[in-house]
Amino acid sequence: MNFRRRSRGRDNLELNVTSMIDVLLILLIFFILTTTFSRETQLHVSLPEAAGEQPESDNKPLEIAIDAEGRYAVDQHQVINTQLDTLKRALEDAAGDNKEKTVVISADGKTPHQAVITALDAASQLGLTRITFAAQGPQ
Repeated sequence: MNFRRRSRGRDNLELNVTSMIDVLLILLIFFILTTTFSRETQLHVSLPEAAGEQPESDNKPLEIAIDAEGRYAVDQHQVINTQLDTLKRALEDAAGDNKEKTVVISADGKTPHQAVITALDAASQLGLTRITFAAQGPQ
């Protein structure tokens, strides 16, 4: 018995696909990493303008100004730091015993949200409930 195959003049051709699979995997990883996705769920906020007028009152409102870095000024007097207790003391000194005083918060457009929340918190802890925000009029 002869178990050897006879060669018919043609060499047995084999195709090595291992390197081709490696190249395809590298291309797949490249396309996954470089793909950008559209942000259709991104929230677009357009801030409103206010054309309303300040109501006339006998008492002058208490103004809290907040700059872009989150520093406070109460009635145009700079507060020494941004701590809640310091802001409460400054508000208490400016408001006195008048809990009916209107508080106007004038915050820069780039003010950190935490600074505005701290101002609201300080005013509400002192019992000042008439709080409003200053807005720029239409141009």
